[in-house]
Amino acid sequence: MKPAPFAYYCPETLDEAVRLLDEHGENGKVLAGGQSLMPLMSLRLARPEVIIDLNRVPGLDRIAANGDRGLGIGALTRQRALERDASLTARNPLLAAAVPLIGHFQIRNRGTVGGSLVHADPAAELPAVTVALGADFVLTSASGERVVPAEEFYLGYMATAIEANEVLTEIRLPAWKAGRLWAIDEVSRRKGDFAMVGVALWVDLDGSACADARITLFGVGGKPVRVEKAEQRLKGAVLDDSTFKEVERIVADELDPDSDIHASALYRKEVGGVLARRALSAAAARGEDSAS
Repeated sequence: MKPAPFAYYCPETLDEAVRLLDEHGENGKVLAGGQSLMPLMSLRLARPEVIIDLNRVPGLDRIAANGDRGLGIGALTRQRALERDASLTARNPLLAAAVPLIGHFQIRNRGTVGGSLVHADPAAELPAVTVALGADFVLTSASGERVVPAEEFYLGYMATAIEANEVLTEIRLPAWKAGRLWAIDEVSRRKGDFAMVGVALWVDLDGSACADARITLFGVGGKPVRVEKAEQRLKGAVLDDSTFKEVERIVADELDPDSDIHASALYRKEVGGVLARRALSAAAARGEDSAS
């Protein structure tokens, strides 16, 4: 099929872009990498009357350290550029490990960080990782900027807090703590497919015990799912097999996924728990390797 007719604008400044968004509202769609929007338009699942192409707007593709505040990533940054950033492993190793899991390299060549986040597919890696990392999203409109925490940004299946007259311009990640343990794991039918179930987590230690933790799953609901009961169970606990098995049980009990053509709800509950246990074990092993 072919897309429905639409008007096309290619602004060269952010001010012009947000003015166009303000003018066209719900009838307009932002084009960044196009890896999600263009297939939807070709199938006529999306029929915007106006396309606003951001690719000529300068300054939206930067990757920059924000001093002690962490890392700032422009929403138009290509996923492949992030993957190839040699400093990312030191700045944020969890994000660095997540990016190569996104689709195939041809997808990452064009796909943007902001596009994936705003598209909000619940089986995608980047939304879950930004929730796990406690990222903030900068949303810009003709009336100014507002900052929304990643966890509050996702409302449901492909539904977010972004307004029709706003564009995501920057993702702000807090500074990575020294000694933090982390892991990301997922199950998919084939390499490059969306995850049927995935987990991203980190653990901060105080001596040999967990001081703080974040566990976020994807592919198990309409949006990234934090399992706070499992996080609380980890706090103050030693990272051993007994703790990992208890976390596995909690995660499986807490998840309430849907069934679809890819996997049943029961499968996702069980695999979610198993992946959480495996990821915690991998994170602990990474800490032991660093210590040795």
